Amino acid sequence: MKHAILNAVQDSINIKKCFFEENVDNIIEVSRVIAEAFNDGKKLILFGNGGSATDASHIAAEFINRFRRERPGLPAIALNTDPAVLTSIANDHDYSEVFARQLKSLAEEGDVIIAISTSGSSKNIHKALDVAKKKRLITVSFTGEKGTRMASKSTYAFVVPSSDTPRIQETHITLGHILCQMVEEILFEVPRKRHSARG
Repeated sequence: MKHAILNAVQDSINIKKCFFEENVDNIIEVSRVIAEAFNDGKKLILFGNGGSATDASHIAAEFINRFRRERPGLPAIALNTDPAVLTSIANDHDYSEVFARQLKSLAEEGDVIIAISTSGSSKNIHKALDVAKKKRLITVSFTGEKGTRMASKSTYAFVVPSSDTPRIQETHITLGHILCQMVEEILFEVPRKRHSARG
């Protein structure tokens, strides 16, 4: 059992290391895009299914409340959090419409969306991305190595080099935390005092 635990931890470390080394420039760019959207009065919209729904809610909460700094809240919303909305859409239309119909109602041009799917094959994710394209939203995908079609529909794509759902999810939430940290630093970093030549 000890061996299995240590192997799981090492596997997670290896996948994260590979992912972040390959995506550091993309992370910087997306952090700036999100920060610019907030500066322009736009919002961040996140969504996913299952564990990815929890990640979407978690990341939205970090933006709305705080991450590492005491600062004003930032407008972020997770579309998977309201059971009345989700069940009414699923009941009256189809579960594949639960995010797309919300985007039609809530999203405005210039908003940033983060779509999260480990498999990249969820129909409701793809329908939402199709709506996002029509509404000229900035789209960011978090997915795994099988999510190439999802990635191709996105303005920015973060593809974890794994097909193992737990390892992908572990990387996604770390990515979400880093984006929160970088956006906070861009928007709220306190300028450093300049040192005098004599000091």
